[in-house]
Amino acid sequence: MSQRSSGSPRAPVTEDERLLTPTPHAERRGFTRTDPWRVLRILGEFVEGFDTLSDVHNAVTIFGSARTPPDDPFYERAVVTARLLAREGFPVITGGGPGIMEASNRGCQEGNGLSIGCNIELPFEQGINPYVERAINFRYFFVRKTMFVKYSTAFIAFPGGFGTMDELFEALTLIQTGKVKHFPVILFGKAYWAGLAEWLRERVAGEGKIDTADLELFHVTDDPEDAVRRCVKARARRTESFAVESR
Repeated sequence: MSQRSSGSPRAPVTEDERLLTPTPHAERRGFTRTDPWRVLRILGEFVEGFDTLSDVHNAVTIFGSARTPPDDPFYERAVVTARLLAREGFPVITGGGPGIMEASNRGCQEGNGLSIGCNIELPFEQGINPYVERAINFRYFFVRKTMFVKYSTAFIAFPGGFGTMDELFEALTLIQTGKVKHFPVILFGKAYWAGLAEWLRERVAGEGKIDTADLELFHVTDDPEDAVRRCVKARARRTESFAVESR
């Protein structure tokens, strides 16, 4: 998101900002402006999300920049990747906005799959792209991120900014700590991700901040078919694991 000059109108206040900002003493008397009231709103978002996506299984969530234009090569690759996923029976989940999200929802529709958009309230609104079949609007980032993980069997991250990095490292942390299993994280775009991969290998793993085995928690590719194959294998492993646990 671009920075605004000091002379520009102040951005609208989002619910995330209200939650993360101390409530002024003068406002504490109004219950609908207090943190306990916000807890109820958060609960409501979880209920709506769980209800709307209750029939979704083994989806793939695709992340990437909202600023990627339709003439960018990665836009077309996202379309192709999502189309192949849909043909393999995967629902596709995105943040519902433009750029890579739009490309992914578009590809999913072209593959006759279930195209899902989990939109987020931002100071300067991003609308739901026209290729979303099932849309949910969230006020809180952490509620939306729960939906991405809960209903997915894999993440694919196309070139993106802070939001993409946020989702990427949250997923890697959940896998590293054993919170989710059989969950591939695929970085699409070898040249784009090369610097990050090298930094993690040379600096982070090199200094012992992570184990070298943690570098295997993600896979870098330029091939849509390679990405889809890994998702198919992860779905099979997860299905087999659930079958064993239910015996």
